[in-house]
Amino acid sequence: MIYNKKALLKNGKEALLRNADIDDGQAVYDVFNVCHRETDYLLSYPEENSFGSTEEGEFLQKKTDSSNEIEMVAIVDNKIVGLAGIEAVGHKYKVKHRAEFGISVLNDYCGLGLGEALSRACIECAKVAGYKQLELNVVADNIAAISLYKKLGFKEFGRNPRGFNSKVSGYQELVYMYLEL
Repeated sequence: MIYNKKALLKNGKEALLRNADIDDGQAVYDVFNVCHRETDYLLSYPEENSFGSTEEGEFLQKKTDSSNEIEMVAIVDNKIVGLAGIEAVGHKYKVKHRAEFGISVLNDYCGLGLGEALSRACIECAKVAGYKQLELNVVADNIAAISLYKKLGFKEFGRNPRGFNSKVSGYQELVYMYLEL
């Protein structure tokens, strides 16, 4: 899926939001690992990354070539500083109306509106792809993210009190949210 738009950040800088492709493999690999090292709110730890930069690039190209999935980068000052994407829950009739959404932003760029810009871009892409529902899960302690998702219209539909088992804080409660498109 192709996407290419600009967003103005709270600090006055411009962010380019676009689909990632094969040439972004190394940079996305690096940013993914930094983001997953900087926060305990994401699904995995850097050492659990099953891709190298070559596999990352190939994965990104498959998403670029897809009509209904995307991996997106946010670029500020010619540097990738955030990642986001949508992925089909499944391809069977009963679930093909649903997509999952994920996002990560380098700590130095949090609080600038980049998360909101990436989220809005993913919502737009999900609509274009024909999905009727966008879903996510978020650690209950991640108050800023939950606030953003609610602002964008996501609704909570359940919780898993032991959804993640963190090496740092033990069990983390996950909040399941969805947005009707």
